[in-house]
Amino acid sequence: MIETFPTQNGQSVVLAETGRTTSRLGYGCSSLMGAMGQRDSVRLLDAAFDAGVRHFDVAPMYGFGAAEECLGVFLRRHPGAVTVTTKYGLPPAKNQSLMGLARRVAGPIVQRVPALKKRLLRAASTVSGPAAKASFSVAEARESMERSLHALAAEQIDVWLLHEVEAGDLTKDELLRFLEDSVREGKIGTFGVGSDRSKVDDLLRLRPEYCPVVQHEWSVLDAAVDDSAAFRIHHRALTEHFRGLHESLASDPALCRRWSDQVGGDLDDREVLANIMLKAAFVMNPASVILASSKNPSHIAANVRVAANEALAEPARRLYALVQTEGVPNRKVGRT
Repeated sequence: MIETFPTQNGQSVVLAETGRTTSRLGYGCSSLMGAMGQRDSVRLLDAAFDAGVRHFDVAPMYGFGAAEECLGVFLRRHPGAVTVTTKYGLPPAKNQSLMGLARRVAGPIVQRVPALKKRLLRAASTVSGPAAKASFSVAEARESMERSLHALAAEQIDVWLLHEVEAGDLTKDELLRFLEDSVREGKIGTFGVGSDRSKVDDLLRLRPEYCPVVQHEWSVLDAAVDDSAAFRIHHRALTEHFRGLHESLASDPALCRRWSDQVGGDLDDREVLANIMLKAAFVMNPASVILASSKNPSHIAANVRVAANEALAEPARRLYALVQTEGVPNRKVGRT
């Protein structure tokens, strides 16, 4: 039986070939179990759920390798109520005990001195060392899938993506048969690839059979995508793209005023610009899931409101048209 569930303000979509309905706004779990423990991480997941988010994106490497298990705690409290994407391809760091210790030590320090976060986490990653890149073999894929099912305490993963895969990694059809068999066996709802935009373009061209779902970054700096070839999941609508665009507009007040007049919102206001940029991801990708991540419950709720706010749709279209036709002045970030 296919479960369906209501989503706030009708912002829902059928999730690729799974047949399940979910929210168009998804929560990215990459920051779970970083500078916080499991209790606080689960509270963030609860805040997203309470705000209306029903899709959650995770990976074995997130949260020093602990994010999937953390999400599993949350899922046990909401059986059948949400959809999940997880991945195979970038495994957790080799020394998990060191990474866990680093998280426990870094958390209290970061809370007092947030500016130290990047340096502490970079040092922890250096000490533990990265795990070897996936071979994308059937044996390794099966092992990763079973680990994820166990960590998530789930019988099925809705979307299972090959993480940072390239077309050159997919030289044997045994992996494709394994993915198709896993769908038939009910272990996964569907599969696909999650990678850099340039790699996704090559995968769609050279190995489309692996791409029922594609996940990649998208912001107003990017050209429109053809969603007819695959179901799309997008992330990074803001991050450095938002910072770069805001700094560029702030450096040219006359242009900022002109764009603000044409868009119908003060683009010098960081919140206004962020809201319009996020809304653009929904407007320009109307059949896609859009991922956003925050450690602030009020920001999570605000993102849900942006997704549902149709008054932002036209300003979002106008901003996108301006960026695409005029380019970004003094651009400090490149297209992705």
